[in-house]
Amino acid sequence: MTVGAPPRVALVGANGHGRWHRRVIAALHGAGRLRLVALVDVRPPEEEPDAPTPPGTGIFTDHRAMLAAARPDVVVVCTPPHTHLPIARDVLAAGADLLLEKPPVLDLAEHRALVGAATAAGRAVQVNFQALGSTALAELTAALAAGRLGPVTGIATVAAWQRPDAYYARSPWAGRRSMDGRPALDGALANPLAHALMQCLAVAGAVAGEPVRPARIEVERYRVRPIEVDDTTVLRLTPDVGPPVLAALTLAAEEHVAGDVLVTGERGRAVLEYPTDRLCLPGDARPRAVPGRVGLLANLLDHRAAGVPLIAPLARTGPFTEVLDALRDAPEPTLLDGDLVRTVGDGPERVRVLRGVNAVLRDAAETGVLPSEAGVPWAVRPYLVDLGVDIPDRQDGTHHA
Repeated sequence: MTVGAPPRVALVGANGHGRWHRRVIAALHGAGRLRLVALVDVRPPEEEPDAPTPPGTGIFTDHRAMLAAARPDVVVVCTPPHTHLPIARDVLAAGADLLLEKPPVLDLAEHRALVGAATAAGRAVQVNFQALGSTALAELTAALAAGRLGPVTGIATVAAWQRPDAYYARSPWAGRRSMDGRPALDGALANPLAHALMQCLAVAGAVAGEPVRPARIEVERYRVRPIEVDDTTVLRLTPDVGPPVLAALTLAAEEHVAGDVLVTGERGRAVLEYPTDRLCLPGDARPRAVPGRVGLLANLLDHRAAGVPLIAPLARTGPFTEVLDALRDAPEPTLLDGDLVRTVGDGPERVRVLRGVNAVLRDAAETGVLPSEAGVPWAVRPYLVDLGVDIPDRQDGTHHA
């Protein structure tokens, strides 16, 4: 790169969610912060009115050919999760820094391999958990540090979305547990609602002063359609240090809940609606919008230029990958059907709704109790992963073997 010239940026995965990245890149290109030099996709890039392709941008179908021809300084990778590691290795070996779409990888072995590749290349890896750049999250963690909630006793999230039949027909790996012999894990927890769990883990890390490690995971996973992964999940994570984390999530909602993160302390509770950056701290009369997000690509550019700390470095996302690793061998999610499920709409936009799911998830998030423990009729015994740390049982003080 010529001294003083903006960094050369390429995008691998230009369609689908890649169009969101194209809009981000276009704004930074227009501001002179970067120069878009290449788009890569197995299909021709779709039209994106808010992100016209600059003249001279290379169009490729193979990322290796792009790396050799375009020689980018930064590469954004937005491809299916099971393809991330091999592409990321090639990017790092070519000497480029990396913005990797979430989830970064799908198990700890891949995580360690990616850390090793980044270390060997001396390059930066940022993971696109974009909600971590939220000013509202920063204000929440500052309030925790100032003691406004007192000692934190619990962290939870509840999110209730809908996904139609078309969502599960969007790609060959949609709703799949594995693809081409590699984990795909395209379930609610790992993909569309991954930000909800990651925000909780970020809060837990702020409380502990470092990224937490799961010591025990209890999870109930359900599905309302013939897929291989979960569309409804309730997970309770006991970390090595700090309060428990509970995530109650569904893609078969009766009513939309954007995504609440509930942080309970001995002096009060805070609620962060993470997709909208609305925050309610103890003493607030109502939730308020906290404007401002630091874009993770812009942050990566600042890191390259001036050593600004990365917001979502690979290490910060390690606990999320540990959860995926622990659940990789979990049994197939329980199928819920019959009178428990109703359908709404027709054709590709048809959705399946799990009756009563919003109340069940809200109750779990408020109480920290799993549906099976609360006596929900359709709930099944949770899958338990004990990661070897001696943790007192939450109810009676005894220890699990």
